[in-house]
Amino acid sequence: MGGPWKPPSTCRLLLLLLTLLLLQVQATHPDCSIILYFQQQEAECLEIIRSENQTAASSGPPRQQGCLTHWDGVSCWGAVPLGQSRAVSCPDILHIFKKSEALIRRNCTESGWSSPSPPYHTACQLEDSSISNDTEAKKGYFVTMKVLYTCGYSTSLAALFLAIGIFSCFRKLHCTRNCIHIHFFSSFILRGVAVLIKDSVLFSDDSADHCTLSTVSCKAAITFFQYSVLANFYWLLVEGLYLQTLLLLTFTSERRYIWWYILIGWGVPMLTVCTWVLTRLQYDNHGCWDDHSSVYWWVIKAPILLAIFVNFLIFLNVTRMLAQKIWSPDISKSYKQQYMRLTKSTLLLIPLFGVHYVAFALLPEHTGVAPRLYFELVLGSYQGFLVALLYCFLNGEVQAEIKRHWGKWQSSMESNVFNLVTQDFTA
Repeated sequence: MGGPWKPPSTCRLLLLLLTLLLLQVQATHPDCSIILYFQQQEAECLEIIRSENQTAASSGPPRQQGCLTHWDGVSCWGAVPLGQSRAVSCPDILHIFKKSEALIRRNCTESGWSSPSPPYHTACQLEDSSISNDTEAKKGYFVTMKVLYTCGYSTSLAALFLAIGIFSCFRKLHCTRNCIHIHFFSSFILRGVAVLIKDSVLFSDDSADHCTLSTVSCKAAITFFQYSVLANFYWLLVEGLYLQTLLLLTFTSERRYIWWYILIGWGVPMLTVCTWVLTRLQYDNHGCWDDHSSVYWWVIKAPILLAIFVNFLIFLNVTRMLAQKIWSPDISKSYKQQYMRLTKSTLLLIPLFGVHYVAFALLPEHTGVAPRLYFELVLGSYQGFLVALLYCFLNGEVQAEIKRHWGKWQSSMESNVFNLVTQDFTA
């Protein structure tokens, strides 16, 4: 019958391009839609082939010479007798981009199936040059995006570790407020590490098909990533709750709430992720669990939306409370200055409160892909650096403590040098 026909490189290039284009039009997992579509078509065709083989084995008499049902990587060709031909149309998924009424035909010859005539890329009205150019442009865009957010997360991790070290080393900075900041910094560190781990597991090998990857390490990486994202949002919520508590309690009774904050920041995400893992294992245990098309994705998304909108309401309420206190005639000048500092902090922390996520929170996953990627990957990767900068490096209390210890260290060094010089002189 001759060897099976292999789809030319044009078809493989076409599949790659369509995978990228579907980011704009598919509600299912965008970068895997094309691959999964053809895998489903292949499975259906192989099932027909198995059924025909079983029928032939049970019938006994030799079959008429001809070409058997065959999958060529794009279409399924049903069995035909020798000398006849079969025609198929372009795959249905290609009609999303350009409707083509042309038919692709293959003849059954003595040496097996002939090559498709006309070729797929001609019949389906897709030009090689445009495919190549668009594919390279899309590939370059995503490579640039990955470089940007990798640099962002690396910068953020360095700044966050330094900030945690500063808060931990100086005893005068040990307080409830800075304890919450340290947990908040840790959630950003966890998120940055999780992104880098996920990339190394899913995309370490360019030839690996992450759409069908279904290993324990892959699922563990995705689970860790989902937990870190949830923890980050909920410690963001804790920062908002804490700021509101400061205003409501007039800066008293802070310590009693610390365990509630820890329970919200780490406990709620852990409970949510455990529920999601059990749900996926029981009802949707396929692939690498990185698809957002399943209804079970709402087990993760709903708590994130809740945290975002509660934080948004807290932000509005804190702004209202600060405005009332600043303009109140009963507040002393010293307290007004304190409230003014809180107001500046609140206005600076708008992106940290997750307010900018509200614009994308209720949109479907496939809409606004370009700005969503920019906000969530590129700008989001530098968010940890911004947090460390505002909460630690630009904090007046931190700067004063560092200057004080630096002055003590300089005095100690000068004293040691003077003692050494004196000893040498007397000797």
